[in-house]
Amino acid sequence: MFPARLRWLWLTLAVVLLDRASKALFESQTVEGWHRELIHNFVYLVHSRNPGIAFGVFADSPSMTMRIVLIIGSAAVIGALAWLFVAGHSGGSLTAAGLALLLGGATGNVTDRIVHGAVTDFFEVWLGSYHWPAFNVADSAITIGATLIIVDVLFFHKHHASDVTKQQAN
Repeated sequence: MFPARLRWLWLTLAVVLLDRASKALFESQTVEGWHRELIHNFVYLVHSRNPGIAFGVFADSPSMTMRIVLIIGSAAVIGALAWLFVAGHSGGSLTAAGLALLLGGATGNVTDRIVHGAVTDFFEVWLGSYHWPAFNVADSAITIGATLIIVDVLFFHKHHASDVTKQQAN
C-alpha cells in the first residue's frame, strides 16, 4: 500500500515543474535587469539572478567554491527533507504538505544553481519604502512550507501525539 504521507509528493513535483517553467519563461522572454510594475508601488515583475542564498546573502561571493558549497548544502537539505518525508517523521497533514513544499522549492532552486550558477528571481514587493528582496516560485513554496510546519507543530502537535499513542495502544 502507498503510504498516505507520500501522496503529498505530487505537490513537490508541481512546485518543481511550476518553478522551472516560470523561470524558463522569464529567462527566455526578458534580460537580466528587466523590470515591470504590476500593481502600482507594490508588486513588480523583475528579472534578477542571485548567486547567493536567501535575501542575497553571499551574493557578493560568486566564486566556484561558494557555488559548490551552496550546491552541496542544498543537496544535504534535500536529502534530510526526503528522509523525514519517507521515514514518516512528518507529523500531521500540514507538516507533510510543508515538507513537500520545502522539498519542491529546494529542488527548484538547486537546479537553477547547478544549471546557471545562480537562482533566477522575478517577483519583487514594495511596502512603502521597504523593499522585499526578489523571489520566485521555489522561494514562495519554501516560505509557505515552513509556515505550515510551524503552524502544525505549534497548534496541532499534541493532537498528533495523542493519535500515535492511541494507534500504538491498539
